[in-house]
Amino acid sequence: MENKLKKSLIAYLFILPAMIFLVIFVFYPIVASIPLAFYDYSVVGQSKFVGLANFSRAIHDHEFWVSVENSILFVGVVPPLQLLSILLAIFVNRKIKGISFFRVLYYIPVVTSMVAVSITWGWIFDPQGLLNSFMISHGIFSKPISFLNDPRFALLSLMFITLWQGLGYYMMIYLAGLQSIPKELEESAYVDGATRTQALYKITIPLLKPYIWLCTFMSILSAVRVFDVVYVLTNGGPGDATMVTSVYQFQKAFTDFNFGYASAIGLLVAILTTALSILVFIYGGRKGGMSYY
Repeated sequence: MENKLKKSLIAYLFILPAMIFLVIFVFYPIVASIPLAFYDYSVVGQSKFVGLANFSRAIHDHEFWVSVENSILFVGVVPPLQLLSILLAIFVNRKIKGISFFRVLYYIPVVTSMVAVSITWGWIFDPQGLLNSFMISHGIFSKPISFLNDPRFALLSLMFITLWQGLGYYMMIYLAGLQSIPKELEESAYVDGATRTQALYKITIPLLKPYIWLCTFMSILSAVRVFDVVYVLTNGGPGDATMVTSVYQFQKAFTDFNFGYASAIGLLVAILTTALSILVFIYGGRKGGMSYY
């Protein structure tokens, strides 16, 4: 009993630094921001209680709803991201020479700063950048396209960058799931005459369902709260074409110094995110995807 208690104490000591960091820089700011939503907060002057006025303003704020719409559109990156991640995981799960190199190669974007990634892709998408030069030289484009300054392409370009960086992360989760599937199941299926495609759809995908729903849940949350790539490359422009809720909230807080209104926006977005999370869990539960959790 004492040995078990000692092990538990050591474990808690190891997680204590991370918990202190989370309490100071994550949990406390979240809790402290809730009362701000009901105030016309002033950094230098006197704050004034306004009740639900900030929420009423947000509900009637056209720009806020545009940012909500763009954030929801950003969730459209989730299905192709998950599909490509599964395909990549299946590819790197093979026992072939040099496969570890490809695993590392696909994971490098994950550990690379999103700011650095955004700047690099900004150069590629530039009218004089690599992509336009390649397309024009091969006769695909007749003139340069400003991907990040054209409302038709700006949001799609940012979604592509997010997809590119997230592939390696979800690939590793799916790879762990694939390696947890007993090989005997697939071998038995092959003995019974199943093809690789049949084994994939009848054995691999069903057993990957818990991982699929977990990754779907995480990627939806990441898509709704996307910030860095938008802030670095477009800052919500051109116009409101890429304005998402996190950037809009940031601008209201640190550009307009309207912290009360920004906090109200944060609470409304939190409600939206919670609703999406509940839908994912309900749908995943009905499909049996949460059965292992």
